[in-house]
Amino acid sequence: MRKKRDTYANRYSCDGMPLWRWLLLFVGGTILFLLLYAFGQLTYSIEPALPKCAAIVGAALAILIIYTLLVFHFEKRSVDELHLLKFFPAMGKGLLTGTLFLSAVIGIIAALGGYRVISVRFDAVEVITQICIFFFVAVGEEILFRGIIYRMISSRWNCFVALIISALLFGFSHMMQPNASVWSSVAIAVEAGLMLGAAYEFSGNLWVPIGIHWAWNFFEGPFYGTTVSGSEPMFSIITPEITGKPLLTGGEFGPEASLVAFILGLGLSIYFLGKALSR
Repeated sequence: MRKKRDTYANRYSCDGMPLWRWLLLFVGGTILFLLLYAFGQLTYSIEPALPKCAAIVGAALAILIIYTLLVFHFEKRSVDELHLLKFFPAMGKGLLTGTLFLSAVIGIIAALGGYRVISVRFDAVEVITQICIFFFVAVGEEILFRGIIYRMISSRWNCFVALIISALLFGFSHMMQPNASVWSSVAIAVEAGLMLGAAYEFSGNLWVPIGIHWAWNFFEGPFYGTTVSGSEPMFSIITPEITGKPLLTGGEFGPEASLVAFILGLGLSIYFLGKALSR
């Protein structure tokens, strides 16, 4: 029998588990974390800002703790993909990657005449609130799509099957967003779904994709002032003027539906996957 490639997802896996048990954990885990993510979003409506931020961060920490306890109990292993000693270096790499990626996308769009800064304003309370919200989004979606869906499929089959399935599910889960289209969903599947899965495979932990996702969303909306997956930012430091063809700017859906983000995201996906498999 051909030996399965030793990937990080296989090391942090339920490989060898009976199919019925794997299905139970896969389906049950997906439903559970979908519900936890939906429930956690109720914290957005809390006022004033300080209790709202505390509740949002608390909801994110609850998801991380529940994931850790469930994996430890049902898979009988240490949860190395969320090892606390790796938090600062891995999260730092992820935040830097997400910041540079989104800044490169906006920079190229601006250089091609599609983005111009009109004004700049700063509100510390609003900035901190948006940082907390997008931290929750990053944690909730990465635990679901990379921690459950990608990791478990990869452990049962291989990372290529897991990348394709998790990326498509991630991309088309955005079809319910305002101004979404088949193209925007395909673009997110490639530039984000593939890239975040490959980043997890490359790094061996979930802190890197969480950091990328967190910085990506924050800089896309609250910093650069562009639409985030079809939704207008509630607050932005920069107020921009966006003009040009939708293929350049992403149109009403935002930069994620631009050809610029698609090409850069695909390139980064190939880089991460190549580095992971070369080991």
